[in-house]
Amino acid sequence: MVEFEFWWLLVIPFFFGLGWFAARIDIKQIISEASDFPVAYFKGLHYLITNQYEKAADSFNEAVKLNNNSIELHFALGGLLRRTGQIDKAINLHNDLLETRELSSHQRESVMAELAQDYFKAGLYDRSEDLLSILRNDKYLQFSLGTLLEIYERQREWQKAIQIALELEKNSGVSFRKAISHFYCELATELLIEKKYIEAKELLDKALNEHKNCVRSNILLGDISENQGNFEDAISFWKKIEYQKPEYLGLVAPKILNIFQRQNKTNDGLSLLSRYYDVYKLKTLLDILYESIINHEGPAEAEKIARNELIQRPSLNALDKIFQAKAMAKDDAIEDIELIQQTIKNALGNRKFYVCSECGFKARQFHWQCPACNGWETLPSEPIDIILDE
Repeated sequence: MVEFEFWWLLVIPFFFGLGWFAARIDIKQIISEASDFPVAYFKGLHYLITNQYEKAADSFNEAVKLNNNSIELHFALGGLLRRTGQIDKAINLHNDLLETRELSSHQRESVMAELAQDYFKAGLYDRSEDLLSILRNDKYLQFSLGTLLEIYERQREWQKAIQIALELEKNSGVSFRKAISHFYCELATELLIEKKYIEAKELLDKALNEHKNCVRSNILLGDISENQGNFEDAISFWKKIEYQKPEYLGLVAPKILNIFQRQNKTNDGLSLLSRYYDVYKLKTLLDILYESIINHEGPAEAEKIARNELIQRPSLNALDKIFQAKAMAKDDAIEDIELIQQTIKNALGNRKFYVCSECGFKARQFHWQCPACNGWETLPSEPIDIILDE
């Protein structure tokens, strides 16, 4: 059994006092460091937390005036100025740092990166590009390449966009094959306007090599074949979409049916689209089939399609088609058909939208690239019904 040593009683208060003294030093150090920041800084943090960005910008601006030596405060203020749309002030702030301060190489690069973002936000792409071309070291490489890619996309400089995307893919490990395939399609589209079909085909083949599921490429290749009178080739290209992304068949269904009609093979075209609809249940295909059948086979056959759709997937759209067919057939069994139709149309309204899966942007027509967030193929190929708040 270990005997208790009474001298420990003398040591314990000593260590207790040493710990208290050390704690006092830490507290004083913390208070000293905190006192270096103006009160406006903490006000700014509060406004940031509560999403009051304009008030936060004002507070950080005051903090910078009181503690002008803090580069970090300048960065915080610059970011807030950008966020609140005060781009000119952000540009002046960062230019002033570059021109009047003695900065380390690391600090200078950080300020240049901030200024490049300012110029980008302001739409001064040439100035932003000049700065980003300098910031190509390891720390800022991916940031520079990513921003340059956005610049070239917005300026529609597709060849430069391809080069930057390949470099960014190599350095980030993230695939940009889908985007690159669309860059080639954009270049091909420009050539199609000039009717340079051979060169356009070469670019579209490159698009497919980059991304085998590039539906857009096969659509454009089919368009070229149709313009050159090669109808069988056109149909062949458009049929390939079923094995890429069948949900995009609605984009080419009118083209397919048009060619079959020009060849006096309307029934063959309807048969093909009917198969697509039976398998994939695309609303766009139903609309095309309904309109074509009502014109070529009469309202009675069109009503059968609409009725079958109403039974399987009840909707106002299918119900509207049934009453439309009955009205065209002059069915007197139902009174006030036109009034019923009008009521349904008022209920439906014009509420079909293509909604971006990335940012939620709503478009009335299909876009390969979202006009809001610039994402490729983020809008669905089929519109959806949305009831907008009045």
